[in-house]
Amino acid sequence: MARVGGRNIAMSWIAGLFCITVVVALLWLALPMGPVMVQFVGDTLRSITPGAIS
Repeated sequence: MARVGGRNIAMSWIAGLFCITVVVALLWLALPMGPVMVQFVGDTLRSITPGAIS
């Protein structure tokens, strides 16, 4: 990637680490919904599948 004038490499690293931290925090907060979503998707797929056994 070409260097762009006026950009500070240290500030870019800080912003990148901040973004990664936010994404990891959001994933951590969403983790408890994993089993609920798996059950929801499974129930939905079973209800729309032809010949599904209730």
